[in-house]
Amino acid sequence: MRPGLGPKPLASVSALDIQTLYRDLLVRNLSARSIRYTHAVLRSALNQAMRWNLILANPADSVDLPRQGRRQIRVLTVEQARTFVKAISGHPYWALFALALTTGMRPSEYLGLTWNDLDLDRGTVSVSHALEWQKGGWQFAETKRSRGRRVVKLQAWVVALLREQVPREQEARGDVLVFRAQRGGPIRESRFVRDHFKPLLRSAGLPAIRLYDLRHTAATISLIAGVSPKVISEQLGHASVAFTLDVYSHVLPHMQDAAAEKVQALLMNPTLQ
Repeated sequence: MRPGLGPKPLASVSALDIQTLYRDLLVRNLSARSIRYTHAVLRSALNQAMRWNLILANPADSVDLPRQGRRQIRVLTVEQARTFVKAISGHPYWALFALALTTGMRPSEYLGLTWNDLDLDRGTVSVSHALEWQKGGWQFAETKRSRGRRVVKLQAWVVALLREQVPREQEARGDVLVFRAQRGGPIRESRFVRDHFKPLLRSAGLPAIRLYDLRHTAATISLIAGVSPKVISEQLGHASVAFTLDVYSHVLPHMQDAAAEKVQALLMNPTLQ
């Protein structure tokens, strides 16, 4: 915290001092995210000082933090999504791309799917873990929140694609990954994007979105199609419907226009009742 707070005695640090420090950091072009991290560390240290009776109150509790700008969501339009579906036809990872586009699952979730997670007879996938690279090795990690554990309904054409790659030997199923790299191991997302996803987008003339943006595309198209936000929230594993609507607020004007037209048709045309 030097030189901002360093010279001051601990007991004399005020909320104004901390607020001034954060303002100076913004002037020095430090990001809002970095300042928020700095605040978390400082606040924790001052809380410890309170427990040790070195200060009576935590001045960091009265500070206003800079707003962290939300990354702009980039999604495929409905027409672009149709182009994407045509482009993935026959691709070695056809089923993977189809699953990503239609379920809204995170890359770490569908790259970590095992055959035990799929119930193709019912047309569902159980999302309970993610595949992550940790400490030099692949590990299955639990979903971040309890709401993250969910069962997602698959579209019929996606089920058909998955059936085509079901291992013939029963013993080869179970905990075996559904999607694997060409050499048989887990798929590393960065390499998959470089070797397969980005070239696919370029060849189809589509925007250079992130692989994660297929999740956003799935949610956006579902909202446009009139699917209940509650259903979409559950499918995505969000903490609440309010969070889902906040994230995809760019779709709300379209939904309101469609809702107004439907209500008007009902009021003005009694035969629709």
